[in-house]
Amino acid sequence: MAHTNFLFTSESVSEGHPDKVCDQISDAVLDAFLDNDVKLGISDDSLVNTRLGCETLATTNKIVIAGEGRGQAPLFRKHGDKAVVDRELITKIARDVVRDIGYDQDGFSYYGADVEVLLHGQSPDIAMGVNAKKKKGGEEEGAGDQGMMFGFACTESEVYEKNSFMPAPIYFAHRILKMLSEKRRSGQLYDLQPDAKSQVTIRYVDGKPVGCTKVVVSTQHNAQSRNGKKYTPGLIKEMISDAVESALPKGWMPQKPSDFLVNPTGNFVIGGPDGDCGLTGRKIIVDTYGGYAPHGGGAFSGKDPTKVDRSAAYAARYLAKNVVAAGVAERCTIQVAYAIGVADPMSVLVDTHGTGKVEERRLEKVLPELFRLTPTNIRRTLKLNRPIYKRTAAYGHFGRAPDKDGGFSWEKTDLASAIRSAVK
Repeated sequence: MAHTNFLFTSESVSEGHPDKVCDQISDAVLDAFLDNDVKLGISDDSLVNTRLGCETLATTNKIVIAGEGRGQAPLFRKHGDKAVVDRELITKIARDVVRDIGYDQDGFSYYGADVEVLLHGQSPDIAMGVNAKKKKGGEEEGAGDQGMMFGFACTESEVYEKNSFMPAPIYFAHRILKMLSEKRRSGQLYDLQPDAKSQVTIRYVDGKPVGCTKVVVSTQHNAQSRNGKKYTPGLIKEMISDAVESALPKGWMPQKPSDFLVNPTGNFVIGGPDGDCGLTGRKIIVDTYGGYAPHGGGAFSGKDPTKVDRSAAYAARYLAKNVVAAGVAERCTIQVAYAIGVADPMSVLVDTHGTGKVEERRLEKVLPELFRLTPTNIRRTLKLNRPIYKRTAAYGHFGRAPDKDGGFSWEKTDLASAIRSAVK
């Protein structure tokens, strides 16, 4: 039997966290490739559209970008029988990301960091498995890799933001850091620096979130204020308290000083990649559901939409969210699994955690009929061949409002009515 009264904790990290710096660089590179496809008129159906697996490492004034891919000039060009990437263009993309985040420090700056680009052409062995193959009814791409992906949705956050359908702990952990980032960028909290982490513990009663028992915030800051006063954790706590409280529902802010911790190890002046090495793909729980739901293990950033680590996780979220939006369940987890080079999933599992109004086996039959879970259909239906990915690389890939240009298309609830009709 599931717990009904419990505590659950999730964390988030800001756009200036070392790992998130790397995620954003990798996704900005991907966006540049996809934007180039759009400009060249390369359609979703084309066999020469972008493929990319881009990994980034960042440390003290050093950025290394590596991986494999396929793209068109000017980003990729032919050099003999090899594909060669334009290193200057990729370097500029990385510097622009770092500048936008706000890093202009001695140990890590957008202009002072050395950028090494080690991207190369895609392996023909991998390409052979993924390239579209003729099938009855048209061409289908194979999955870019084996693995299992999960999607999740629940009604917990609906009271606070309509159509977010996210677990409360990760929802509010993100919200705290977004609030601090907005105030840093606007100049209201001008002595904060980009690197930050939050952690929120929420109490559940009868399975519903009722308040925070603990809030932890660690935020990078200048050594001293503009009037020369040296910062201490106490002064930083005083500085950010109102912003943190405003990110939470009324009455949720912990009242005991020991339940609201700010920079608990002391001052946090040296931060970002200068303080800790960053890598793409190390914050997969922050990117998804804060540990509240399963994760298949694959990261998202830097991967083009033929790679099911990313696209199938988006599709599973899309289906889970539409199940909940349809009123068929209050909570829904969906798992899909793939084999490399094979289009159709190996398995589909639906779990409504005892909240469903329809048998899960019925949903397992209906959902793939309404939305085919092949890489090609996912990519085309959700319109994933667009430069929409850098924006996903901080503050979560889920629980965000769909953008007018097609960003966060997997957050739409346009399948809910079809699901309701199909399971009547």
